Amino acid sequence: MMGSIDSIETFGLVDGPGIRTVVFFSGCRLRCLFCHNPEMFQRKENNMDVDTLVKKILRSKPYFNRNHGGVTFSGGEPLLQVNFLLEVCKKLKAENIHIALDTAGVGIGKYDEILSLVDLVILDIKHTNSLGYKKMTGQKMDEVEKFIEHLNKSGKDVWLRQVIVPGITDQEEYLDSLASYVKKIKNVKKIEFLPFHHLGFEKYEKLGLKNPLKDTPEMDKNICDDLYKKFSEKLT
Repeated sequence: MMGSIDSIETFGLVDGPGIRTVVFFSGCRLRCLFCHNPEMFQRKENNMDVDTLVKKILRSKPYFNRNHGGVTFSGGEPLLQVNFLLEVCKKLKAENIHIALDTAGVGIGKYDEILSLVDLVILDIKHTNSLGYKKMTGQKMDEVEKFIEHLNKSGKDVWLRQVIVPGITDQEEYLDSLASYVKKIKNVKKIEFLPFHHLGFEKYEKLGLKNPLKDTPEMDKNICDDLYKKFSEKLT
């Protein structure tokens, strides 16, 4: 079985616990306004089989064992290649590798099967209501809501991520809605605010794509940290 892999990053330190190999799957249904990986919008041709990817990941197994690390599947959206992902995860679980899934929750089903194999879900929150979600991603909210239902049943550990974009997700009203929204997600162990940045802007130019937030300033990290403190108070 073949899959479409955009890139593989070794010794990652931010996409899950410990030292991690991060595998970026190509292809995504969403067109998030703040996306910094537009080169992964379209799924590319299949370029890697299951065994080859597993071997690449297992090269770092000694580092995983020493640092409580593992592999993180990201993208793009790995859930769009769920059959390929399932086969890879089965082989990695046989090797006792910790598996994290970094996802927007917008796949093509088989959520119970894949969730049974992963140890951690890193869920990217795009917006908290259907209108805002549509404006932010270009898609309806139905699929992520379905994924969250399965996620809640799974009992898996969850990390949540929210990109803070000036004028969009940094408003008091939005933070109130976010606090209410995340309370319906079970087993949340960590919530991260990620400041919007311009690091992906050159990619839009090279790809000839319209950058919907080209006139939006970067989010100041200190302000982002202050917003997180205010948000945390809303959860109590």
